[in-house]
Formats: sequence, C-alpha cells, structure tokens
Amino acid sequence: MKALGKIIGLVILGLLLIIVGLGFALTHLFDPNDYKDEIQQLAREKASLELNLKGDIGWSLFPWLGLELTDATLASLETPDKPFANLRLLGLSVRVLPLLRKELQMSDIRVDGLSLDLQRDEKGHSNWENVGKPAAAKTPANSPAPATTDESPSPADSSVVASTSKSLKLDIDSLIVNGARVDYHDLQKGQQFSAESIQLTTGAIRDGASVPIKLSAFFGINQPIIRARTELQGNLRFDRALQRYQLEDSKLSGEISGEPLNGQTLTYSAQGQLLLDQAAQIAEWNGLKLSGNQLRALGEIKVRDLGSAPKITGGLSIAPLNLREFLATIGQKLPTLTDDKTLKQFELVTRLNGTANSLSLDDLKVTLDDSHFTGQVAVADFSKQALRVQLKGDQLNLDRYLPAPDKNAKSSSAARASEVKASIASAGESGSTPLPNAPTQHAWSTAEVLPLNSLRKVDLQLDLALAQLTAKTQAISDFSLKAQGKDGLINLQQAQGKLGNGNFAFNGTIDARPDNALLSLHSTLKQIPVQAFLTKPEQPAPVKGLLDLTANLSTSGNSQRAWVDGLNGNASFLLNKGALVGANLEQQLCRGIATLNRKSLSSEVRSKDTPFETLQGSLNINHGVASNPDLKVAIPGLAVKGDGDLDLRILGLDYRIGITVEGDTRAMPDPACQVNSRYVGIEWPVRCRGPLEMGGKACRLDQDGLGKVAAKLAGNKLNEKIEEKLGDKVSPELKEALKGLFKR
Repeated sequence: MKALGKIIGLVILGLLLIIVGLGFALTHLFDPNDYKDEIQQLAREKASLELNLKGDIGWSLFPWLGLELTDATLASLETPDKPFANLRLLGLSVRVLPLLRKELQMSDIRVDGLSLDLQRDEKGHSNWENVGKPAAAKTPANSPAPATTDESPSPADSSVVASTSKSLKLDIDSLIVNGARVDYHDLQKGQQFSAESIQLTTGAIRDGASVPIKLSAFFGINQPIIRARTELQGNLRFDRALQRYQLEDSKLSGEISGEPLNGQTLTYSAQGQLLLDQAAQIAEWNGLKLSGNQLRALGEIKVRDLGSAPKITGGLSIAPLNLREFLATIGQKLPTLTDDKTLKQFELVTRLNGTANSLSLDDLKVTLDDSHFTGQVAVADFSKQALRVQLKGDQLNLDRYLPAPDKNAKSSSAARASEVKASIASAGESGSTPLPNAPTQHAWSTAEVLPLNSLRKVDLQLDLALAQLTAKTQAISDFSLKAQGKDGLINLQQAQGKLGNGNFAFNGTIDARPDNALLSLHSTLKQIPVQAFLTKPEQPAPVKGLLDLTANLSTSGNSQRAWVDGLNGNASFLLNKGALVGANLEQQLCRGIATLNRKSLSSEVRSKDTPFETLQGSLNINHGVASNPDLKVAIPGLAVKGDGDLDLRILGLDYRIGITVEGDTRAMPDPACQVNSRYVGIEWPVRCRGPLEMGGKACRLDQDGLGKVAAKLAGNKLNEKIEEKLGDKVSPELKEALKGLFKR
C-alpha cells in the first residue's frame, strides 16, 4: 500500500498547511476563524487540496502555541464534493521559546476520528490524484508564456533543509490516535482493503530515547475474504541523524479468519528485536519467535542492500508439531489417507537465503513421522513458481501417505472382480475342469490421474535419494529419482533402485501440453522378484521368479483406461528360477498319458505348483494387446513353447502351448505315466485361457489336440509293426512310403 503511505503523508501536509495558515492569522493577532477562507485558498494554491473547515479553530499564543481543530474535510480539487479525508478532532501545542533554540517541544498530540476513503475508478484514476501539487496558474489568452523556472530546491538548498530537519530536536510528550479508519477500494481490480478502530498511543517521543508504543486495529480484504485483529507493542528507539530505527521487545499478536481458513481461526504472535538502518541499507529481525495455534518457531532474518537488490539471510527452526492437528485448526482438510496416524510428527531446521523474487531453504533438516530428510528446497523465481528440490532421506513408507482406496472405484470394477472370482472358483485344484472363459470386463479406472493444468505451469528440478522406499508393500533400497519439468514437458531422467537382489531403472517423459497428454517410458529390470508386482491382498501371485525385462512403451490420455487402451511398444522378458502357482502341468500331462495308456493315476497331485528354470519371450504391444509369439519355458522333464496374447485391457490371456514330455522322472514313477519310446518327441497341446490372475490355473490339456496325438501314436505303432513284419524283405523306399501313409 504505497499509495496509503502517500495519502497519510498528504493528510499530514494538509494539517501543516492549516498550522501555517493559523500562524499567519496569529501574526495579525486576529481570530483565526476569521481567516478560514484565506487558509482554504492557501490549501488550493499550494497543495491542490479542497479544505473545508466546518468547526471552530481553537488556539493559544504563549507560552504554548496551541491549536485545536474540529470537523474538517480534505478533497481533491478535481472532486471537491467527494472528500477522501475527514477529521473529527486535532489537538496539539508547541512551546514557543524552545523553537528559537531549534527545539520542538510539544505536549500531547491528539487525533480523533480520522477517516480516509481512498478510491480508484474503473479507468485507474484515484480520488487523490494531483493532491500535493501546486495548482496550475491561470494565464490570460494571447499572453506570452512565462519563462520556465526550476522551482525545485538546489542541492545546496536541499542540504540546508535536511540539515535543519536533522538538527531540530524533538520532544513530544505523547501521540494519541483514537478511532482512525482507512478504506481503500480499487474498482479496476475489484480489490478492497479496510483498517478500522485504529488506536495508537505512545510515550514521550525524544531522539535516542526508548518510546513505548501500542497500536491496534481491525483489518479486512475481499480477495479472498479475510478478517484480522492485530496488536503491536514495543519500544521504539530512533536516531534521525544516523537514520537508525529500532523496535525493541516488539510483540505482534492477533487473530485471522476468512475464506482460506474455511471457518477456522488462526491465533498468531511474533516477537523479537527489529532494526532498520537506512544509512547502511540493512534491516534485521533478531530473536524471532513465531506462533500460530500449535505451531512454534524460532529464527532470525536479515536483509541487506535495501535500496538496490535486497538480499535475505537468516535461519528458522520449527519445533516438533502435530501437523495433522495444526492443519485442521486452520481449515485445511486432508484427504483420507491409507494410514490415519501419519503427519503427526513434523520438525524443521534450515538456513534462509533469498532475494525479492526467490527463497532458498539451505542446510535443511526435516522430520516427517519416522522419516528424516536433509538437503535444499528453493523457489528460484516466485513469478514463475520455479521449484528446486534436492533431498536425501533415510526412509519413506509411501503407502502410508497414499489416499485410501476409493469406494466408488471399487464398485466400478465389481463386475470384473466377480467375473474373476467365478473363474478361479470353477478352476478346481487339478485343472480337470473345462477351460475358463476369457474375461470381458475392463480392468481399469476412467478417473483422471494427472493434474494437467498444474503440470503445464510447473517449473521443477527434483533430485531425491532415499536409503529405503516402501511402495506397494515392497521395500526398495538405494532409491533415487531425478526429474525436470518446464512448460508442461516433464522429463523423468532417472528412477532407479534395488528390490531384493535385483535392480531396476526407468526413464521417460510426460508431455502435458496437448489436450491428450503423451507419455513414454523406457524400463530395465534385472533379477526383480516378479511376485512383487503381482501379489494382491486378496490373492497370491499367479507366477513366481526373478524377472529380467527391457521395455519401450508409449501411450496417451489421462486415465488408467486411456493409458492401457492406447499402449504401444515392445518388450523382452526372461523369468528365472520360477514357478507357476496353483498349476501342476506335469501332473496334467501324466493324466493325458494315462488316458492314452487307458490307465488311471495311482497317486494324488504331489504339488500344486509347476517349477521352471526359465520362462522367456518377447512382446509386441498394440493398443493394449500384447502378442507373444515366442514363449519358451524350461521345466525339468518338459520342454515348453507357445504363442498367444495378453489382453492388458481386460487382463486376460489366451495361449496355445506345446509341451514335449520326458515323462515321470521320479525314482518310482507312476505306472500310468510311464513314457516308452513311442512318446519320445511327441508335442502335447495345452490351451491357456482366462483371467491373468489365474496364471497356470487357466491352463488345460487341449482335448482336440490330444486326439491328434493319439492318432499320431497309433500311426507310429502301426509303422513299428510294418517294420517288424517286412524286415529286409522289401526295399527301404517302399517301407517309407507305407509308413508315410499312416502319418497323414
């Protein structure tokens, strides 16, 4: 409110003009009320002020030059009928003889009912424009223009004035302001500001002496709506010659309420020692103590180069704080988090460095619940919201701070969950039931994920390192994240860490500039436990093993469903030392062999899982459907290959698999599952179809393919008999022709 200070100064100027006018009247030893017109004309000519003296002027001559003025108004000459200042009472008196010694000795100065009504219209014009400037002189037509003269004081004159003001010794018993009021209304910007019930009292005012002061007022603004009550107390010490001002033992306290606080009230206080040294161009706030409801803080702030490019240094320490309770008291409602015991412990210590347009928290130490961080957080440019973050931490359990599961989101996927549950229930333990149906319900949410409008404005540089990060119940060690973002383009430079004995690395981009956001991701995983990604609270992972993966993916949109529907790219994978959970493929093949042998298995299923040495292949992803043409699985006693699709939209699989079996290799194999030479090299067909969550439980021996195997085995057996009967009695060419006849 630069203008506010100017206006208050102009009001004081107007009052001084009154004193000058009264001095003129007193020199003629007449009643000053007889000279109201002359005083008002002097205000018009010298300050472009329309001064209206409605009340009587009271005065005294000796030994006090006293003045009492009642019921006066001030207005601009351009709007004389719209006063911007009203004064109910002004009373002051000055000793006459000390003035001769350049000493200003005054009794109590009293100002009652001062009211300022400041307005700026839709075009930006104010009701105090041109106030303080001499009125333009009226010159007759055709008269020569007066010679221009520089009315501003010369440097020598200025130094004389400054020297006189500095040498004038102040001695005022007290200053009392009662019931003052300031209203500011900017119609162009729609802004309003008010200060009401302003009360100011001081002790004796003398150069170099400690002056007790007390100031109180009620404030209000309209954008946003805020109301505040505040009170300032302290001891003012000033030296005008040195241009040094101190406010000792200061205490600012009060209450704030309004829209940002959502009906709550913030009770605040600030204490300390304030210093302004204009000659040295520095300002300091030492011994700073801050409080706001439960918040308690200590610190200091120093500003240098006030007149050119201010630079800020200092320190701040926030005592341990229940952040959750504090935010509630200032009307900030937190989203429902997974763990409602979070945000109960917060502590901060930092050094401050900044300028008029930037602020950096250096040597930062932050405690958040059971996590501890060190580093730097800075706003490099307030106007651009340029955020710079560089932090190291010991641990962070991200799961605790995530929003609690959305009930609506659960209900939206209820149909698919019911479908999957029915498929799993019908699968049976041995896989002898019919092949499950492919899922039909979409598995992903349509809720928007990214705050695109915010991302388009972001100017971010992030460097985060954590000794341990817990995400999706997985403990990730040596985690690091580096990212940059500007004007809607977010570049994930690095996200890497260790999971178990494996490691992972990601990089990618988010382009939030178009309406349909574009995303790309390159990922590399080595020896990562795959069950870490597949386990859900309600069901175990369908497959286990150590995953190696390389993928290049791209998509667009701003929801899970849009991302999956638009997913394109390629990937290659290798799964080592794993198992298909809940499915014993060897047992199913034994059942097929026993069927061809026309026997029954004599033992129950030995294991519900199928262990394998490796599972590998490649994926070509097109609009959310991943084609896998080269699946290979190495299982002891079995050689497996296959091809099929993973429909990521519905999380369904559809595979045809061929298994070459070596048979039951146990020391005492099941008699029904014995493999003779007829079965060597035979590829047994398996079909897998159903929800991805079922894993191996979705696989069945392909009965149609089994018939072809039986026909082939029968042909092989007949060929053996032909060989046995014919022996060497016919030519080899005829033997092969007869065998080929039965292989068709």
